[in-house]
Amino acid sequence: MKFSLFLSKRFRHAKHENGFIGFIGKASSIGIGLGIAVLIVALSVINGFEYQMVNRLLNVVPHIEYEAPNAPIKNWKSKIQSIEDHTSVIAGAPFIALNGMAQFKGKLKAVEVRGIDPKLEVGVSGVQDYIKNFDLTALANNQVVLGNQIAEEIGAQKGDLITLLIPQINAGANSLKAAKKMKLKLVGIIKMGGPIDRMTALVNLSKTQEILGFEKDETKGLRLKIDDVFAAQTLSMTLGYQLDDYVYVSSWFIKHSNLYQDIQMVRTIVYLVVLLIIAVASFNIVSTLVMEVKEKQSDIAILKTMGAKDSTIISTFMLQGLGQSLSGIFFGTLLGVLLAMNIPDIFNWYSEFTGKNVLSGIYFVEFLPSRLDFTDVAITVSITLVMTVLATAYPAWQASRIDPAKVLGQ
Repeated sequence: MKFSLFLSKRFRHAKHENGFIGFIGKASSIGIGLGIAVLIVALSVINGFEYQMVNRLLNVVPHIEYEAPNAPIKNWKSKIQSIEDHTSVIAGAPFIALNGMAQFKGKLKAVEVRGIDPKLEVGVSGVQDYIKNFDLTALANNQVVLGNQIAEEIGAQKGDLITLLIPQINAGANSLKAAKKMKLKLVGIIKMGGPIDRMTALVNLSKTQEILGFEKDETKGLRLKIDDVFAAQTLSMTLGYQLDDYVYVSSWFIKHSNLYQDIQMVRTIVYLVVLLIIAVASFNIVSTLVMEVKEKQSDIAILKTMGAKDSTIISTFMLQGLGQSLSGIFFGTLLGVLLAMNIPDIFNWYSEFTGKNVLSGIYFVEFLPSRLDFTDVAITVSITLVMTVLATAYPAWQASRIDPAKVLGQ
């Protein structure tokens, strides 16, 4: 093996009669390196989106929801306490969801008004993390918290009086009633990004109970936070059987599963496409080694007449191809890791330079997340090495079949 390694180095550093051989070899190394760098960066960004979805979006949206379509849920406190006895349930809270309009100085914006119990809500939702300079547990009956995009569209600022218009749900078919109006003080603004900013208006539960004519122990729905978000679909049905009310059962998987599935689908597509690119670059080594064998056949013939075994010739050219690949793997991995660690800053710089954030208002984050997983790096490098070994096997085998008598007798 030492002799094979020595020969591979000599062959690699020797001048080629055909300069095209060296060019193809370098191009193969560059192709492998760029493919690895792109795959590491792409997987890190996908991991970043998945991490942000679990720890940002799913920290705010309900894991499990039960909503009564007709009669309200009575004695909600005792029912939450009963459900919280389950080992998988972290916390529960009531809510009343109403569609309405936010109005300020003649400007209107459609909103989802959510009546919440402020003290219980912070146990099931991390929305407090995205509200600056206001403690959500102090939300009073005459106050409201709006999403950032809602406040911007109607031109409202913290401290302004906002009018919420709620349609009369119980209006008869032959009667028209004006929407109920609530004048509330804007005390906090949610700045998270995505649909939360565009739709949400948080008010005290007692205010929505007053609008609907509910008693204090009545609510329209219950929301739960569980320890394993990926078990939400199963747990939602299991826990729902504990309620004696007629409710619609929902979970984050029903409302946001398309986002999670899209992330997994993109991961698979990126793996396949970029690995094919790496495979093409790896198998370019075949062309390099075939021409190398052709050029060095007289040297190979002399080595065989001196007693070199076929295994020595095979390992020599396999090591030569592997050496070309390793240089690309090393620099590609280094470049990919550096880019993955700095891609959020690069994206922010690009957004500031162009004056436009392409993620603003589209996704649940307004920055490009990245989460480097060295397991992905190891898998990428391992697959590339396997491809390289497979690519070098055939040319190396052809080199071992050279007949010294035919080559040296010409």
